[in-house]
Amino acid sequence: MRIRMTVAMPEGATRNGEPWPGLGEETDVPAADGAHLVAAGVAEEVPAEAPRRRKTAKEVTDGADGGSP
Repeated sequence: MRIRMTVAMPEGATRNGEPWPGLGEETDVPAADGAHLVAAGVAEEVPAEAPRRRKTAKEVTDGADGGSP
C-alpha cells in the first residue's frame, strides 16, 4: 500500500530501523501497516493512478472529441 505522511514524526523516530518519511512524502508499506497508519490519522492512502487509455484509430479518425476529423 502506498501512503503519504500527513504528520511529521518526531526527530529520530524510525520504522524497522529506517527513518520515517517526512511530512507529505510517500512510501510503500505492507497493507496492514498502511491501514493502521491511515486509521490513526498520521497518513493517507495514495490512490493508484488509473492506467491511461490511448485513443483507437477509429476514435481519432471519427472525430470522437466532438470536432471534425
